[in-house]
Amino acid sequence: MTVKTFRGSPALSEFRLTQLQQKCQQYQLPITSVYAEYLHFVEQKTSLVEDEIVKLQALLHYGSMFSELKPTEYCLIVTPRVGTISSWSSKATDIAHNCGLLKVNRIERGIVYYFNIERDLTEAELATLKDLLHDRMLETVLNHETEAALLFTQQEPKALTTIDILNGGGQALEQANIALGLALADDEMDYLVENFTALNRNPHDIELYMFAQANSEHCRHKIFNADWIIDGKKQDKSLFKMIKNTFEQTPDFVLSAYKDNAAVMEGSKVGRWFPDPDGQYRVHQEDVHILMKVETHNHPTAISPFPGAATGSGGEIRDEGATGRGAKPKAGLTGFSVSNLAIPNFEQPWENPLSKPNRIASALDIMIDAPLGSAAFNNEFGRPALLGYFRTYEETVNSFAGKEVRGYHKPIMLAGGIGNIRGEQVQKGEISVGAKLIVLGGAAMNIGLGGGAASSMNSGKSKEDLDFASVQRENPEMERRCQEVIDRCWQLGEENPILFIHDVGAGGLSNAMPELVHDGKRGGKFDLRSILCDEKGMSPLEIWCNESQERYVLAVAPEKLELFTALCERERAPFAVIGEATQAEHLILHDSHFDNNPIDLPMNVLLGKTPKMTREVSSKTLENQPITTENIQLKEAFHRVLRLPVVAEKTFLITIGDRSVTGMVARDQMVGPWQIPVSDVAVTTASLDSYHGEAMAMGERSPVALLDFSASARLAVAEAITNIAGTHIGEMKRIKLSANWMSAAGHTGEDAGLYEAVKAVGEELCPALGLTIPVGKDSMSMKTTWIDNGEQKISDRSTFISNFRFCSCRRCT
Repeated sequence: MTVKTFRGSPALSEFRLTQLQQKCQQYQLPITSVYAEYLHFVEQKTSLVEDEIVKLQALLHYGSMFSELKPTEYCLIVTPRVGTISSWSSKATDIAHNCGLLKVNRIERGIVYYFNIERDLTEAELATLKDLLHDRMLETVLNHETEAALLFTQQEPKALTTIDILNGGGQALEQANIALGLALADDEMDYLVENFTALNRNPHDIELYMFAQANSEHCRHKIFNADWIIDGKKQDKSLFKMIKNTFEQTPDFVLSAYKDNAAVMEGSKVGRWFPDPDGQYRVHQEDVHILMKVETHNHPTAISPFPGAATGSGGEIRDEGATGRGAKPKAGLTGFSVSNLAIPNFEQPWENPLSKPNRIASALDIMIDAPLGSAAFNNEFGRPALLGYFRTYEETVNSFAGKEVRGYHKPIMLAGGIGNIRGEQVQKGEISVGAKLIVLGGAAMNIGLGGGAASSMNSGKSKEDLDFASVQRENPEMERRCQEVIDRCWQLGEENPILFIHDVGAGGLSNAMPELVHDGKRGGKFDLRSILCDEKGMSPLEIWCNESQERYVLAVAPEKLELFTALCERERAPFAVIGEATQAEHLILHDSHFDNNPIDLPMNVLLGKTPKMTREVSSKTLENQPITTENIQLKEAFHRVLRLPVVAEKTFLITIGDRSVTGMVARDQMVGPWQIPVSDVAVTTASLDSYHGEAMAMGERSPVALLDFSASARLAVAEAITNIAGTHIGEMKRIKLSANWMSAAGHTGEDAGLYEAVKAVGEELCPALGLTIPVGKDSMSMKTTWIDNGEQKISDRSTFISNFRFCSCRRCT
């Protein structure tokens, strides 16, 4: 086969080119100008004739007009990473084949950057320039287009490795724990040694990785389920039991809590507009209930802000879609807490000199890129983002550990939203023996490895390469295709082919597939090589554990597989049947390439009686310094408050997103004839033919936690309630809350303070008000440490309350 290249249109806008030029100047690179255009690489089975070349050129002539600038001698070409197949390539190749260009084996696309330079670049300068141009998890930099043949080479699959604990014992496992970034505790390593010794075999790397992801703090919420001993006294309830107490006290209007990817509350009977199986759109009068979910994506956003925030929103959208037997996301919210911005030439009096580890982005970079990532995903998926918050905080304070710096070097990235679900689809079905186990969505690539374990570690305790590798990459267009398949399935009502569905998040298939069959009280037998894969050289661990986004795992009844296949083909959504459910609760993963079983484990070893955590902590009392106002100048204080981002106008975070898509938005952020962003609540319509709707609002008062943990949590609830009071509230028990808890667990005074805050909300305030918390999330690793000078930054213990409710009249806002 031969490779032919075709020039394309300009790849970057003038704004992006200027931004790149400024970064080059910032790093003092000898570059005077730059422009970029697409370059297409076409692998031919046999040479194309003239008519075929003309047709192919027409396909590749898209976007703006071709540039009239002549290429310069010095250039670099950024392509998809060698050994991978990009999603663009798959779509472009399909289109070419559908147009009759069957001699085309594959089309790939890169961006060629042309530079005018003052002198030759040094090796260090060239390395810096390449870092500015590409994402090393997804892309490769080529020096010349003659190297393009590398894009079409296929690597041989890598074999699995074995950890010799039968001879090396716990020490061998400790070494693997560090090398693979598993974040296993000592008692978990003892548990694994004991169980594999009982099985009389050594574990494979893939089995250890799967165990680490499935049992990480991120996935199993060990701290919230732990037994607590405070000041020597055993506490009656865990944190999670105190949250569940709100549901026990006020279960009214909650249809699903704590057991699915999102909570469900009662909605109303309205007319939904969607097509019947015959292809005709009709109004369907039915019960339409309300989904609610709020997630965090803190660690990935700290490492790589744009994809970190984008996949945060994408993951939350998938949570909604994978609720019950399939549901529909409707509207989103986002929020960010970061340290001081330290904007060049606009530093504020309260900001200190910037200090941070190299592996994480600065607060300013996070707030430039992360909101764009989140907005881009919502935009491209087709979901309006109607609500949010933005806080900066960084200060040297008196704490239980003495003087220390508090701030959000490890940021908080909040992603949430509301959706709708049919009444009969709220509960998941039963997975029958022999049910087909399916992965719906994009192909696997060697990206996003170890996200669950990495998110469970305080930033700085893992290798920087592992930190970077744990960040997923986004593909909203693929997620939309998958959602269209899910929509077609739930619209079939009783004929819905989906029995059970989960989204693929932290840990990839290594977490999602065991969770699917475990929740269905089944085992599973899987074929590794049936998994769609765009990187043929991956090892079994990399195929099974990568967190390539926009994927769902499903159980489909065998007799409805043909129907499901037809729906996927119509929506052009990739899928693969990778296994079957078994009666025996045992997990087997077979690799036909190497003819072995990388995984052969009883489910009770993977998800059974793993060691339960006990938190033994001491409460602390902090002497707060009195506030002095003698030296405060009113005018100066006024200007400072207005410049604080949490108070300042935030149009720049709102206008980057579409707020009207779906045609069901009744109240967005902008208010009045001058469109000022002062709305405290977002409201959507339940349907196109009624005045019923849904409302959501947020509340947080994180800095107050430095003075009083419990007061901070109570204020968050109070602000959320007063913000949603702009709608027609009706009964208080109609309001349902999502609680997100952030803390640097293990830091002096933090654990006891967290217990106090959860108790204040779950045992006292919410039961007294008749409020329920049916859903939430905890992030217990909010500490950033770096080695250069032993510095560390501790995030405030933060409570975020998002509330949702049914609106009987959306006009009363």
